[in-house]
Amino acid sequence: MIRDWFDRTIGDLARQMRWSFLPPLMVYFAAGVSGLTSVVGVFFVKDYLGLSAAFLAGLTFWAGLPWVLKMPVGHLVDLIWRRKALLVLAGALLIGGALLIMYALIAHTEAMRAIMPVEAWYVFAALLSPAGYVIQDVVADAMTVEAVPQTDAKGELIPEAEAKSMHTTMQTLGRIAIIGGLAIVAGLNIYMFAEVGALSADEKAQLYSGVYLIALTIPLVSLSGVALNEVMLRVRARRMRSAGVDDTRVREILFSPPEKTEPDWRILAGSLTFVVLSITVGLSDLAWSQEIVFAGSMTIVIFLISRLMRALDREKALALMGTAAIIFVFRAAPLPGPGLGWFEIDILGFDEQFLAILAFVTSGLTLVGLVVLRPLMARRSIAYIVVLLTLAGAVLALPNIGLAYGLHEWTAARTGGVIDARFIAILDTAIESPLGQIAMIPMLAWIARNAPAHLKATFFAVMASFTNLALSASSLATKWLNELFVISREVRVLGTGQISMAANYEQLGPLLITVALASLAAPIVAVLAVQASRFRTSD
Repeated sequence: MIRDWFDRTIGDLARQMRWSFLPPLMVYFAAGVSGLTSVVGVFFVKDYLGLSAAFLAGLTFWAGLPWVLKMPVGHLVDLIWRRKALLVLAGALLIGGALLIMYALIAHTEAMRAIMPVEAWYVFAALLSPAGYVIQDVVADAMTVEAVPQTDAKGELIPEAEAKSMHTTMQTLGRIAIIGGLAIVAGLNIYMFAEVGALSADEKAQLYSGVYLIALTIPLVSLSGVALNEVMLRVRARRMRSAGVDDTRVREILFSPPEKTEPDWRILAGSLTFVVLSITVGLSDLAWSQEIVFAGSMTIVIFLISRLMRALDREKALALMGTAAIIFVFRAAPLPGPGLGWFEIDILGFDEQFLAILAFVTSGLTLVGLVVLRPLMARRSIAYIVVLLTLAGAVLALPNIGLAYGLHEWTAARTGGVIDARFIAILDTAIESPLGQIAMIPMLAWIARNAPAHLKATFFAVMASFTNLALSASSLATKWLNELFVISREVRVLGTGQISMAANYEQLGPLLITVALASLAAPIVAVLAVQASRFRTSD
């Protein structure tokens, strides 16, 4: 029985792996490696930037908006299929620019401050980086479709059942590549921050800036993936020609989209409207600028989805809309915001190395969870999976609530210090790790299987834009809650180390309870509503 289980979960995944999967996996891996700077970023913001939790939650909203631009970028990939490598290069330049800004902020603070305030530089970098990752992610999504072969070496079509299985495997491996990148950089962070407690302020700054220099390798990984993709396509072409496949047929299979894609001016015009709306409102002083941009973005995305749904038959279109709605609400649940991390640093004493250990545990166990739970994703509907994840998330919110109210002091006193704050944090992280990455895989695989062949990149982009808008909704809800439950942390003046703001975490407990209740109720209500309607999904 154990052998059969191992064969279904590990053996089958390994058997379905193809060399052609490697190029998009490298681009996804680069996105995961971007977590190299996450620990440094947390401490830089906490210690040196006088930005409130509500402001940072709002910044997360603006930083998430480039992901909505997956719509025009995805359509652009379909239009310039053979030139998509240029988009990866553009994304690499944006990512590299953001990393250089952060390096200069730490290593050459006064020179950067002479140009404009440090906070303004940080905001600029925080908006620049996601734009680069969005561009690369869209190309990687398109490459996953290209990576799954439609024909064998003789040009014969691969059976549909086998193709469906490979698409699901490709999407699972994509998530594994992202999490694998996170795991590797988390391990590197553990090593780099091993002696951080003994370092002076100047030595810490030197270490932090060095991390950003190392991170400049991230764009090189994604560029290498695209270059490898071109090489592998030519190798496949040579093998097919050797097997007697006509050269015209080879070019048709490997170097051209299945159908010629005509520009959809509705998508382009809607996206341009979104960009103009976001920039105009974002630069204004309107009190509700983020809410206005969100409402406008949602209107545009829903309009574009309604146009795309015409390419599917009615039953599939309704099922996809129901699936997207469930995932939207699940991902739109509010988060505690940066206050929880500040509390862990200021009050619980978590240092850079321990945060890296938590990231490593999270990434490692998520990898295991994605593999072990793959049969569950194949057998169960998305509605079932979302309810399961929601209930698990509610239970796993309890340890953090307990820490905010001093649970670790009570447990440490009765266990000789064994079950302390760090023990509880690691245990909670270990259990929670596999859950967050699961919900998106079934929908991505559904699109890869069912979207029209010449519009797959566009489908990926538009549906991803819709579900990424859920993260914008989550950021808005997080900002509102942080305005209601005000949390402040200790802030030091950059360069002098003098304290300019005292810590205050009295409202953290009520904030965490409110977040837990909202995250439990909203997804379950959404699933019940969708499953009782014509949008019911069983996929």
